[in-house]
Amino acid sequence: MQYDTIFFDLDHTLWDFETNSKEALFEISSKHQLFDKGIPSFEHFLLEYFAINEKLWEDYRKNIISKETLRYDRFHQALKKFNIDDFELATSIGNDYVKSAPYKTNLFPHALEVLEYLKEKYSLHIITNGFEETQHLKLRNSKIDHYFDHVITSERSGFKKPDERMFHFSLRHTNANVETSIMIGDSLEADVLGAKNVGMHQVYFNPLEKEHSEDLTHEVKGLKELIGIL
Repeated sequence: MQYDTIFFDLDHTLWDFETNSKEALFEISSKHQLFDKGIPSFEHFLLEYFAINEKLWEDYRKNIISKETLRYDRFHQALKKFNIDDFELATSIGNDYVKSAPYKTNLFPHALEVLEYLKEKYSLHIITNGFEETQHLKLRNSKIDHYFDHVITSERSGFKKPDERMFHFSLRHTNANVETSIMIGDSLEADVLGAKNVGMHQVYFNPLEKEHSEDLTHEVKGLKELIGIL
C-alpha cells in the first residue's frame, strides 16, 4: 500500500505519558506534603492514581463524565484510597498537574529519529482525545510540533476516538483519503480499531506486548520498527 498521510496519537505513543506524569506528580506530591498526610510512599500513590486515571479517561471517552470531572476527580478518588477525603486538596493538585505535566518532555525511544524520517515522505498529523490546551503545550515543549501539519483534538472536532466521526472529521480537515492514510497509536480500541472501522490502515504501538486477537495491518513494540514498515 502506498500511503501519503500518517495520523499519530500523542499520549502513550510519542509523548511518554507515564514517565512525564511521574515526574510531575513527584514534584506535586512533595509540594503538598502528601506523605505527611497518610500516604505511605510515592509508589503506592502512583499505583492507585494510574488505575483510577485510566478508568476515568475511559469514562470521558464514552461521554460518561465531563472534562472538569476527569481533571479533579481522579485525584480526589486517589486521595480517598488513603482516607484523605479533601476535594479542595484534590482541586489544587489537579490545577498543579495541568500546569506542570505538559512541560515535561520525555518522548518514547527513537521518536525524533522516526519523525524526522517520516516527515520527508508523508504528511503527518495528530489525532488525540487529550485536552486542546495541553496537547499543544506538550508538542511545543517536546520540540516536535513542527513535524505535524494539523493537531486534531476531540474538543476541536466534537468527537472522541474511537467514534468514526472523529476520523471522518480528521480526514476532511487534512484533505486526506482514507485509502492512502494510516493511523498509529497505542490504544487498541480508540486508535487502532477506531481507524479500522472507517477503513483506514493501522499500526498498533504495543510496547508492553499486550495480548489480543484482532487482525491488524501492522503491530510494533518500538517506534523504530516504523522505518521498516513505512
